[in-house]
Amino acid sequence: MTTANICIILAIVVYLVGMLAIGAANSRRNKTAGDFYLGGRKLGPVVIAMSTEASDMSSWLLMGVPGLAYFCGLAEAVWTVVGLAVGTYLNWLIVAKRLRSYSAKLDAITIPDFFSHRFGDKSGLIEGIAALVIIVFFVPYTASGFAACGKLFTNLFPNMNYMGAMLISAAVIVGYCTLGGFLAASITSLIQSVVMTIALFVILVFGIHSAGGWSAVVANAQTVPGYLDVFASTDITVKSMDAVGKYGFITIVSTLAWGLGYFGMPHILNHFMAIDDANKLKISRRIGSVWVVISMSVAIIVGIVGFAMSNSAGVIEGFASNSAAEAILVRISRLLSEYGIIPALLGGVVLAGILSSTMSTADAQLLAAASGVSHNIIKGVFRRELNNKQEMAIARIAVLVVAAIAVFFARDPNSSVFGIVSFAWAGFGAAFGPLMLFALFWKRCNKYGAIAGMITGGATIFLWKFLVRPLGGAWNIYELLPAFLTASLAIVVISLLTKEPDAEIVKQFESVA
Repeated sequence: MTTANICIILAIVVYLVGMLAIGAANSRRNKTAGDFYLGGRKLGPVVIAMSTEASDMSSWLLMGVPGLAYFCGLAEAVWTVVGLAVGTYLNWLIVAKRLRSYSAKLDAITIPDFFSHRFGDKSGLIEGIAALVIIVFFVPYTASGFAACGKLFTNLFPNMNYMGAMLISAAVIVGYCTLGGFLAASITSLIQSVVMTIALFVILVFGIHSAGGWSAVVANAQTVPGYLDVFASTDITVKSMDAVGKYGFITIVSTLAWGLGYFGMPHILNHFMAIDDANKLKISRRIGSVWVVISMSVAIIVGIVGFAMSNSAGVIEGFASNSAAEAILVRISRLLSEYGIIPALLGGVVLAGILSSTMSTADAQLLAAASGVSHNIIKGVFRRELNNKQEMAIARIAVLVVAAIAVFFARDPNSSVFGIVSFAWAGFGAAFGPLMLFALFWKRCNKYGAIAGMITGGATIFLWKFLVRPLGGAWNIYELLPAFLTASLAIVVISLLTKEPDAEIVKQFESVA
């Protein structure tokens, strides 16, 4: 084994052991289900800001975005990032504070909990549907994270088994989640956001230097027609302007629609509910929004720099597809590790950063899925009385089950991280996004509209993705946009056609600051 490999493995092992240690250190601080799922609503603004955004970005930040920019140039990557940056800020600005206050007033510790209490649903139907949505869409989302881990290790060590790599990564994530719950997941996500930031900037500086400087990076990008044009649809295989497509208005609006997803992401919304003081969310908003803009911008640049390194500089091997290009940071890290012990350790930190980006999202998703099973389905829908110890035991079992299913779905090493995240993101954005906004800001919204909105949004995602979008042309719109609109329409129409909410529910709505 080479010195470089030893240094890389050492950095990754130290990181993984550290994450497990944090889980173990926080294991005794979970006394109730509220502690396990929301950290007892005791987290400060910095932890909330960075853990929220780290759990948001996932492997998409260090693999999906650079890979997309590498292979397809600026257009899709830039417009997606713009949509996400705007969505991030608006979510903090519009949703965060009122959700924190409202959920605390209702004593709701999960998103299905909040919807059920908000609409006074005694039947358990809203809670059950919402929990089912979480489980259905979190499986592929978590699978994307495990796929990223598998790609990381198999690119590092070609002889390593892909499934084995996923299982090792899953074991660590499940370990600190089951031990420390939401508090451990949030603290580890704070650390992971720092590691992710270091990884991006180390690769950026080293990459530009290895490519021959910034001017060489730009010159290389200009050799591909439309590569630097945010209104051109192209990729690195295109040889002439005649083959370049137009990234038109409909496509831009469709891509910007990524931002709508934020209003319905349980693992992000849960963080808003966990802060110790709703008035501190302004601090969290500023920190989180700035970090998102900087990190995503750097990720795009890294992809373009990586293309220069493989094409004009020839210092790394190129990629033949968008999916393969998602390993660009791994390949650059391997090159960095060849320059000595210190660079090899830095390369290990970068690779730990990729693991961080995966784990910071997967842990939040696993906890949300587990809460859907133990707290919302078993306790809420089936009305089983569970004490805190029993509920947390079931939640931990649910973490194991969801993780196992996610590993099965991610068994294909050629699956695209970007593609998997895109579908799951749309699912949550459509099923929960419109309902969250109407639940927080429209007092006439009732439980019938809520049920209609979730079902319509979730169903439209599948219909549009697999039946309508393949038609192409004007129908080739990201499924989140039409699903979000149809869900909103269903909520309004059904609410207005059915009985008004009870006076007590309206009074409760009006009392929330």
